Amino acid sequence: MTEELNPKFSFETLVVGAANRLAVTAARTVAESPGAAYNPLFVYSPTGLGKTHLLMAIGQLAKQLAPQARVEYLTIDEFVEAHHAAVAAGQSEALRSRYAQIDVLLVDDVQFLTHRREMQAELLRIVQELQAAGKQVVLTSDCPPADIEDLDDRLLSRFDAGLLVDIGPPDAETRLAILLRRSEERAAEFGAGVLQAVAEFEVPNVRELLGLLNKLVAYQAVSESPITPASARELLAGEVRTQAPMTTGPAPALTATGEPFAAPPSERPDEFADFLSDVAHTVEEQVEAWRSRLGEAIMRWEAEGYGTGRLERLLDQDVPVSLDRVLRQFERDVEQLRSMQATMAKIDAERAEDPVFYDPDRLDEVDQLVQTALHEVGPPPGPSAAWALSSFVIGESNKLAHNSAQAVVKQPGVRYNPLVLVGPTGVGKTHLLHAIGHELAAHPGAVVACLSAQQLIDELVEAINNERVDIWRTRYRRATAFLLDDAHLLTGQDRTQEEVFHLFNELFDSQRQLAFTMGRVPREVEGLDDRLVSRLEGGLVVNIPSPDRELRRSIVVRKLHEDVGAADEELADYLAARPAESIRSVVGLLQRVIVAAEAQGVAPSAALAREMVEGAAPARPRVSAAVRTSGIMISPSGGVRSREKMVWHWPDPAQRVIEEMA
Repeated sequence: MTEELNPKFSFETLVVGAANRLAVTAARTVAESPGAAYNPLFVYSPTGLGKTHLLMAIGQLAKQLAPQARVEYLTIDEFVEAHHAAVAAGQSEALRSRYAQIDVLLVDDVQFLTHRREMQAELLRIVQELQAAGKQVVLTSDCPPADIEDLDDRLLSRFDAGLLVDIGPPDAETRLAILLRRSEERAAEFGAGVLQAVAEFEVPNVRELLGLLNKLVAYQAVSESPITPASARELLAGEVRTQAPMTTGPAPALTATGEPFAAPPSERPDEFADFLSDVAHTVEEQVEAWRSRLGEAIMRWEAEGYGTGRLERLLDQDVPVSLDRVLRQFERDVEQLRSMQATMAKIDAERAEDPVFYDPDRLDEVDQLVQTALHEVGPPPGPSAAWALSSFVIGESNKLAHNSAQAVVKQPGVRYNPLVLVGPTGVGKTHLLHAIGHELAAHPGAVVACLSAQQLIDELVEAINNERVDIWRTRYRRATAFLLDDAHLLTGQDRTQEEVFHLFNELFDSQRQLAFTMGRVPREVEGLDDRLVSRLEGGLVVNIPSPDRELRRSIVVRKLHEDVGAADEELADYLAARPAESIRSVVGLLQRVIVAAEAQGVAPSAALAREMVEGAAPARPRVSAAVRTSGIMISPSGGVRSREKMVWHWPDPAQRVIEEMA
């Protein structure tokens, strides 16, 4: 529907270059004169080159030039879902009737019609009807129609009869123009030549070009010195892949001289009465036209099965109301009913057939039914409160990731979307992801989905086995934020990747936050769908390397304060000097020292840590010969530990013994 058109995607915000000039010209033509030329218009290009932007720009301009025009944008996925929901609710004809009323139909991602013969036939019927009525159809795909596998020859013929136009990758001049435009929109300023240096990178699409800009903005925010063209090249080098008729009456009476006969004053026409008569006649005509329009609207909505009591009651009024406003509101209410019915159909097709879904005067009741059903579905898995943003230890190596997370929390869905955190195991990616989710979940009405890729895969498999995929999708598509941990595990899971791709598009288009963690940058993950790679790389990809010495020391100090109550500076310095690939290994080593110290009844120290790490076995704790113990002791941190269940660690396996504490 028109409400779904993203106002940011207009011709004014579209940067035109050699690679897309023909497509933009054709798009403007069909927006200015729908149905008159290039019908249908078919635009194709690889992902990330602006097909969706162009579709929505057509819709925006067409609506601007003809406010009464009905413009609808939908993806093939939405088209399929609407069709299935209509079939489930017994409203197939009503859906077809609605499509027939559209003036400009914009269809995205036609390539997904592959092997869907039923939906191809449905789209063919709609295109034929709209073309016959002089309505405009615009479609996009990531490949030419002839390359879409198993596409109906009749559809292919229809597409070929219109205009096929492609969009290529932007050239250097266009890339620079895009960077300048987007930097200005974000109020981001760079030194001379910096953006020119970025434009030199031959990125395959606009999304990834904006991903480079995101990274530049993020680094500039934490850098102490201005970014230069050379530093920009070095920073981004590893990020690129490649009038009314007169009435007649009786003749006036004439005198003998031929002049008009003057009637007595009492017989002269009353000018004021004539005025009133004219007014009454005009009003009567207006009321009749008003009633006629209202009657047509009532007949239309009754034919589609919707209750029209609200409109019928208007016929009893002597003074017409603003009919345009009333009909617009009624249509909005019907669209809302349809949307809620489609949601209910995904959860329970039988309940979606309830008559309440056809009465615009019962919207509140319908909303309550849907909310109850959604509650039955249950919310998606949420973030763990154990990983808070305040407990994330910050150092030079992870400062950029932390600042990016704070920006996401401050402006979810706007600043960095998606945010992709990349790095080896144990460097804090999961902590930061859940911390973002925990902060976003505190917003009123928030529904934050935060889970691992493996958990998502397992859920989908279960939903498929139980024939509850529609319910599974509903759970995640109502989320205000979607955070996926270990997204690289999606490799080889084609069905899950397909679902994530459609979920990504829906959430991103409605400016809901997405965030992912991965072991490597998206383009280096083999088996990851190119469409997902393009979308992930179009956000901000931040690498979190192994912790530096400053960060290792900060972690040790905080952990000592938490577990022991005080931090030994020498111990902190010693452990910080030890190389570590991850935060997890730093914490693990410190924990061993704390456990050993508790076993000996002493405070953790650098000397004890050195003995453990460098090979010397710690001294055996003294046990009084006069007092026999049960083996239970109280640790300095207040915890109860059992000597029989204690694991003792020595660096040299030959020195390891099993002690009996009898």
